[in-house]
Amino acid sequence: MVKIKINGPYDFDRVLQRLSIDPLMAIHSTERFVKVPMYQEKTPIVVKVQATGTKQNPSFELSSSATLTEKEIQHIKAIFQWDKPLQDISNHFAKTDLATIFQEHEGTPLVLDFDLYHCLMKCIIHQQVNMKFAHTLTERFVHTFGFEKEGVWFYPKPEDVAKLDYEQITALKMSRRKAEYIIDTSKLIATGDLPLYSLDNISDEEILKMLIKVRGIGPWTVQNLLLFGLGRPNLFPIADIGIQNALKKLKGLDQKPTVLQMQEWAKDWEPYLSYASLYLWRSIEPQVEELVK
Repeated sequence: MVKIKINGPYDFDRVLQRLSIDPLMAIHSTERFVKVPMYQEKTPIVVKVQATGTKQNPSFELSSSATLTEKEIQHIKAIFQWDKPLQDISNHFAKTDLATIFQEHEGTPLVLDFDLYHCLMKCIIHQQVNMKFAHTLTERFVHTFGFEKEGVWFYPKPEDVAKLDYEQITALKMSRRKAEYIIDTSKLIATGDLPLYSLDNISDEEILKMLIKVRGIGPWTVQNLLLFGLGRPNLFPIADIGIQNALKKLKGLDQKPTVLQMQEWAKDWEPYLSYASLYLWRSIEPQVEELVK
């Protein structure tokens, strides 16, 4: 077992609440843990991430049937963004018009998807469908082509998805076009033509230029990959309906804000636009007391 302490505030209950929206997550809200699927070299392992502290004095225990190496520990730290001091970010927003939201949702971190390929597949599957059906489609995809270990579901690997026929995807009630995006993108990753796991040291702009060349990947998908796959701190998806609705509510507007209004407001939120986005989403989502029992 590995014990980790970090600086507060960090609200793991809110983390679990957000994760619980995804039916593929193995979560126990009362006992305050989530099980994370990952690979140790080529072997699938499950890591239990258990909260043992409080919001102001957060601490965690990592446990697994495998012996965890520093590589797995660092991966968990990156997923849950334990190296990003939220107090510094809160202090920044305390001087802005988002101060009330940041105070209400104090300690809410930007948590990453467990794997970059999983994130990209989710983004493609979620394109142009409502959230509930998007999660249903993703669940079908993983249950059909992935596998389960210790009660935790693993996404299929890109090399496995690359071997599928389009009809196997459309059988899950996805469109032929979406099936092509999923399989063709997986082929590019499997062959190395799309170096998905080498994006860490590339700028947001370069990643955008690289990925939008791939059929089926547009700006919305890239922004989501940058935000929830790579944890980039300064992204503000202006076209996102949720953010528009949150700002409409916050500002007491009769209609959604214009692009120019949003661009002007966002100037005060840099260089933490991703956190502005996250907390705006949180302000219109069901709250922790409604979903975490």
